[in-house]
Amino acid sequence: MEDPALCANGCGFFGTAANQNYCSKCYKDFLKKEEENSAKEQENVMAKDMSQLSLSSDQNTEKKIIADDSSTKKKTERCGKCNKRAGVVGFKCRCGSVFCSIHRLPEKHDCNFDYKAMAREILIKENPLVKADKLVERGT
Repeated sequence: MEDPALCANGCGFFGTAANQNYCSKCYKDFLKKEEENSAKEQENVMAKDMSQLSLSSDQNTEKKIIADDSSTKKKTERCGKCNKRAGVVGFKCRCGSVFCSIHRLPEKHDCNFDYKAMAREILIKENPLVKADKLVERGT
């Protein structure tokens, strides 16, 4: 029988040939380091490929990036009546505007949305007209 060999890392535990003479903990660390090294190599290869692009395209992309940064700023929602910043609490009305908590009700912001017509359309769709068949026998 073969004597168990100590870990190749020198941690004091016994290693196995299946783990390249590392103990289980050192072998896991070894595998992690290998994965990190391969990931770094792939990043280096990608960086080399990216650096081979022409300078003119780099300048164009820089201009686009600067333009994109200015357009990504979020516009603040403002009340349609008093122009106060509504922010997170802004109430969106059916007329399409955003209002603050004071002007959220339709009568407070002079809403031009026709609620009665909308309600009539909903009632017509949900409650179709029901007509009974005419009975010929009842007439006699």
